[in-house]
Amino acid sequence: MNLADLLAGALIQGLIYTLVSFGVYITYSILDFPDLGVDGTFPLGAAVTAVLLTKGVDPYLTLPLAMAAGALAGLVTGLIHVRLRVRNLLAGIITMTALFSINLQIAGSNLTVERAVDTIFSAGPTMALLGGLTLTGRKLVVSAVLVLVVKIALDLYFKTKSGLLLRAVGDNASLVTALAKDRGRVKILGLVIANALVALGGCVVCHELRSFSSTMGTGQLVYGLAAVIIGISLFRFYEHSPLARALRKHKGLRWLGAPTGTTAVILGSVLYKLCIQTALSLSWFPANMMKFVTAVLFLLVLVVSGRKGEEIIHA
Repeated sequence: MNLADLLAGALIQGLIYTLVSFGVYITYSILDFPDLGVDGTFPLGAAVTAVLLTKGVDPYLTLPLAMAAGALAGLVTGLIHVRLRVRNLLAGIITMTALFSINLQIAGSNLTVERAVDTIFSAGPTMALLGGLTLTGRKLVVSAVLVLVVKIALDLYFKTKSGLLLRAVGDNASLVTALAKDRGRVKILGLVIANALVALGGCVVCHELRSFSSTMGTGQLVYGLAAVIIGISLFRFYEHSPLARALRKHKGLRWLGAPTGTTAVILGSVLYKLCIQTALSLSWFPANMMKFVTAVLFLLVLVVSGRKGEEIIHA
């Protein structure tokens, strides 16, 4: 694999998995909720997508349907935690365990989408706009557009009253109660949004790989956490740099001096995926050691960033 292919592959993978990292960013960094259900929601999105594609459903329609399935999983986790008063960690474990069986019922242990079936990277609208590009080029553009749309939507949402309440729940839950708002409902809403995004990530991965595996969710939470930590750590360093301080003094360039958390997540996801792809491409580890490489890199990220494993990310 040459350098260009390595960079292109890492960028595509990093962008696609940014959707998962967005969900982890909401649960861990904003809600302060260790949602282990992510490892079940990711393959849920892929399972729903694989079945729909094999049944001839429009590829673009699979995106909202997968998100709806993920949102439902997040709703279940939220209800178990808020209404049944089960601890957040256990609520996620219960959902993750249940989803493993549900995913098997939906798509079996493995399901492959035939090459003749269109995906979002080869469907009519995509070919009409990007037909002159290679498959790699189309994957890059479509993935970038999806991430950009989700990023803008999240940034706008976080500025609304509902979004501000969501951020307040993780930082100061008593403030939400003082405002006569049900913090339990706010938590449930956050889990619904987060798991919808994670399922969307699983959906797009299914489109790219043209397959579903019941074990493909293993390690997704670790990946999302590592991406969030890398991105936020780098951006915190950047915010205190002379360059950022200088940019904040200029009205037109102020936004470059104070980047948002979603931008940090995108950067972290791409960099983390690049590290993994590089380690595998240089044959430092065999391909079947990818999860091991992911775990080791995550440990290094925690050590370098000066964080402990039991700490929850705050941003």
